[in-house]
Amino acid sequence: MAAIRSTIERTDFVFRPVTSFAKAEEFYSGILGLECSARYGTDFGGEFDTGNLTIQVIDSAKIGREFAPSGGAIALHVDDVAVARAELEDRGVRFKGETIDSGVCHQAIFEDQDGNTLILHNRYAPPAGA
Repeated sequence: MAAIRSTIERTDFVFRPVTSFAKAEEFYSGILGLECSARYGTDFGGEFDTGNLTIQVIDSAKIGREFAPSGGAIALHVDDVAVARAELEDRGVRFKGETIDSGVCHQAIFEDQDGNTLILHNRYAPPAGA
């Protein structure tokens, strides 16, 4: 089979449906501390930057779609999962179980205000072959 050359260069953003942009902004900016880099029109959505990826949140009802939380998680890099988890717990975030040590990384799973899954993540072992 011949290799196909892709025209895709990178990922620009990931989408998260929400029930209220105002509540999403309280969570993503007020609790996670991410900058709201763009607001759309009449507050139906906006963008929050993580440093290398933008999280786009859109009020599902305002674009005529039924709300359902996203099925995929976003892993957010932190230098120390235990420290970041404690800070978020102090701000009211509830985590799904204990912090996971996979043998190569630490992960702590939680959800935003609408049930979209997020993960605090730190890889402490080099990738295989590195």
